Amino acid sequence: MPDFAIQTENLRKSFKENEVLKGVDLAVLRGEIFALLGSNGAGKTTTVNILSTLLKPNGGTASVCGFDVVRQAGRVRGSISLTGQFSAVDGMLTGRENIVLIAKLRGVPHPKKTAERSLERFGLTQAADCRADTYSGGMARRLDIAMSLVGDPAVIFLDEPTTGLDPEARLAVWETIKELAGGGVTILLTTQYLEEAEQLADRIAILHGGKIIANGTLEELKKLFPPAKIEYIEKQPTLEEVFLAIIGGEGQRQ
Repeated sequence: MPDFAIQTENLRKSFKENEVLKGVDLAVLRGEIFALLGSNGAGKTTTVNILSTLLKPNGGTASVCGFDVVRQAGRVRGSISLTGQFSAVDGMLTGRENIVLIAKLRGVPHPKKTAERSLERFGLTQAADCRADTYSGGMARRLDIAMSLVGDPAVIFLDEPTTGLDPEARLAVWETIKELAGGGVTILLTTQYLEEAEQLADRIAILHGGKIIANGTLEELKKLFPPAKIEYIEKQPTLEEVFLAIIGGEGQRQ
């Protein structure tokens, strides 16, 4: 039997007259990176908020780690972490203080040691004692994710985690996500960047019109379309490739 970390059946949610989710069915295996794609207003964040117990559905069922998100909300919260579109970092505190605070709130033993390990893991040791409001966007996002991991959650929800980040910071977050999945953590990722889903996801679902209209691996989804027309053209580097090559070379000269 498949070991599912997240399951929904006929999940529905309305806001007054607006029916956002019209029967969403999902099944996410333990230890995989699952990307949920959709345009603005498709219901991605609503789905994540229901799964993380921030919203109650109007119908259907949803479970995380075997716990019902409505009847066993406390057990769900003890198994998950959520990184939303907007950073939860306290800018008045240092990076170290932010992590120590979360560790204490979650009752994690040895909060200072936990903070040291987290800062090192996310490349933030040198900036550990600087106020978080002095961090770059990429550093703040890494700190946000580091805080999310305190307590070793089994499931992590990442709601558009790289929105607004520069290409270098985005790649750093991608590496972190891959590392987490390699350690057995289940990750549900929402994103509008198709390249992000291609690079990270084991499986991809497309949410449109309140329902999942496609679900599978990248290769399976590609088979839904006609075979590509073969053309021989000279491949030019993308702007992102040029940018990263330039700043990489500059870093080596400094």
